[in-house]
Amino acid sequence: MQETFISHLVELRDRLLRSIYAVFALFALLWFWPGLAEIYDLLALPMMRTLPEGTHMIATGVITPFLVPLKVGLMAAFLLALPYVLYQAWAFIAPGLYIHEKRLALPLVFGSTVLFLAGVAYCYFVVFNWVFRFIIQFAPKSITPAPDIEAYLSFVLTMFVAFGLTFEIPLIEVVLVRTGMVTVAKLKDIRSYVIVGAFVVAAVVTPPDVVSQLLLAIPMCLLYEVGILLAQLIERFFGKRVTEREDISAKAAPGAADMEGRAEQGEAERKQLK
Repeated sequence: MQETFISHLVELRDRLLRSIYAVFALFALLWFWPGLAEIYDLLALPMMRTLPEGTHMIATGVITPFLVPLKVGLMAAFLLALPYVLYQAWAFIAPGLYIHEKRLALPLVFGSTVLFLAGVAYCYFVVFNWVFRFIIQFAPKSITPAPDIEAYLSFVLTMFVAFGLTFEIPLIEVVLVRTGMVTVAKLKDIRSYVIVGAFVVAAVVTPPDVVSQLLLAIPMCLLYEVGILLAQLIERFFGKRVTEREDISAKAAPGAADMEGRAEQGEAERKQLK
C-alpha cells in the first residue's frame, strides 16, 4: 500500500515537472522570438488604440519595465502549453477511471482548452476595444490618460480568467447532465436565477462600467442556453442508446411469461407420457 502511494507521488511529480518544462521551453522560445517586449506590445494594443496620439503607458516601478514583460511571457507560454498540461493531468488520473469515464475525459480536456482560449480571444478582440473606448470617452479633457503597465497587466489577467471560465459554462452543464447530477428540466427551472447570478458576477468581476458588465453577463446567459441545448441533445442520444440496449437484452433473454408457458407445456407432455 505504501509503495503504491509513493509510486503515485513519483508519477505526479514527474508529470508536474513535464508540464513545468513545457511551459519554460515555450517561454524560452518566446523570449528569442518574437520577444517579450513585442508580446507585451501586442497585449497592450487594444489600450494603445484608444489613447490619444502620442500618449504612452507608464511604469512607476524601478524594475517594472522588466518584470511586466516577463510575466506576460510566462502567461503566453502557459496558454500555449495548456493542452499539454491538461493532457498530463488526464494521463495521471486515467488509470483510475472506468472505460466510459475515459471516453468522457478526453473530450473534456479538448473542449475545456478550446472554450477557455475562445473566452480569452473574445475578451481581447471584442471586450477590450469596447471597454477602453468607453472609458476614454468619459475622461475629462484636462486629463491625459497614461495607464500604468503593471495595473494594466493585473486588469488584463483578471478579465482573461473571468471570460475564460465563463466560456466553460456549456461544458459544465453537459458534464452535470451526463453524470446524472442534474437534469435538463432542472437547468431550465433555474434559468431565472442564473440570469440574475450572471449580472451579479459581472458586476463583481468587471470594472464598474455598464459596457464591460453587459459584455460579460450577456454571453454568460447565452452560453447557458447553449449548454442546455447541448445537454438536451446528449440526454436524448444516450437515453436512446440505453433504451436500445434494454430492448436488445429483453429480446435476447426469454420473458417470465414464456418460461412459465414452456414449463406448463412440458408438465402436460410428461403427464401424457405417463
